[in-house]
Amino acid sequence: MSHHDGNPPPLLVPQAPSLAPRTDPPRILFLYGSLRERSFSRFLAEEAAGIMEGLGAEVEFFHPHDLPIKGPAHEDHPEVQRLRELSLWSEGQVWSSPEMHGNITGVFKNQIDWIPLAVGSVRPTQGRTLAVMQVCGGSQSFNAVNNLRILGRWMRMITIPNQSSVPKAWQEFDDAGRMRDSPLRDRVVDVMEELYKFTMLTRDLRDYLVDRYSERREAAARAAPLDPGKL
Repeated sequence: MSHHDGNPPPLLVPQAPSLAPRTDPPRILFLYGSLRERSFSRFLAEEAAGIMEGLGAEVEFFHPHDLPIKGPAHEDHPEVQRLRELSLWSEGQVWSSPEMHGNITGVFKNQIDWIPLAVGSVRPTQGRTLAVMQVCGGSQSFNAVNNLRILGRWMRMITIPNQSSVPKAWQEFDDAGRMRDSPLRDRVVDVMEELYKFTMLTRDLRDYLVDRYSERREAAARAAPLDPGKL
C-alpha cells in the first residue's frame, strides 16, 4: 500500500526481548527526605532496607546531608556525582519522605532535581522500579506519596501499586529507630515484597517497556541519509 504525502508513515514496531529473568540480587537505592538526627523518614527507609536485604536484594543509601541546593555552580560537586552514579547503579528505588505543609520536603525534592532525565543517550531513572513511602507527624495522609508518584512518572519510572504511609510516626519506632511490630510494618513488608517482584520481572525488560514510538521515529529521522536532491 502506498502512502500519500501527509499520511502517517508505517509504524516502527519494537522488537520483544527475551522473557527469561535473571536471578542475581536486584540493586535497590534508598532515598529519604530529612536531615534530622532522629529522622523518621530515614528510620522507615532503614526498616524497609532491612526487609529488602532479607528478600535477597543488594541495597545502597544516599544520605542528603552534604548535597548542595540545585544550581549550575555545583554540577561537579562530589555528592551530586555520587547521587547520579547510585541512580545509574540501581535497578529499583525506594523514596521515603516526611509530609511537611501537605507535601514532600525540600530536602527530598532537591535530590530528585539533581538527577537529570537524560545524560546524552542515558536516562538515569527510566524504566527502574519505584516504591513510595511517607511518614506523618499526625493522622494518616497520602499527600506526600501522591506527589512522589507524580515525580516517579516524570522520571519515567515504573511505580508499583502498593505504598506505605505511617501516621504518628513518633509512636511507631523505638529508641533505636526500629519499627514496632504492627499492621503498619506489615504494610512495609508488603511494599518491599512487591517492589522486589516487580524489579526482578522488569529489570531486563525496562528498555522495552518504556520504548516510545515517537522517539524511535525521531531516531530514524536522524539516522536517515541526506537526500542530495533536497540540499
